[in-house]
Amino acid sequence: MELTLPPKVTDRAFARLAEIAELTGDARPLRVAVDGGGCSGFQYDIRLDLPTADDLVLEKNGQKVLVDSVSLPFLSNAVIDFTDELIGARFVVENPNAKSSCGCGTSFSI
Repeated sequence: MELTLPPKVTDRAFARLAEIAELTGDARPLRVAVDGGGCSGFQYDIRLDLPTADDLVLEKNGQKVLVDSVSLPFLSNAVIDFTDELIGARFVVENPNAKSSCGCGTSFSI
């Protein structure tokens, strides 16, 4: 049986959160959630949000990433990162639990 671990957030993702807070004045944490839907069965919901009582809070240098208790099993051992590529700059999830994903990178199946 594989060990279930919370997701890891890269230094680059935390740094981008700090930049967003500085540029916009919006210091809300980043929420990474998994919802049903998308072209592969599940999709990521990544947005700035306020914490709730059942959230796992991942924190570094005053920046926070939130994962709700329902999404947590789907994000076990995942890596939350920030990438700046030709297709755009965005937060991404590298999820070892995903059996397949779509081309947009926001939808996956388990």
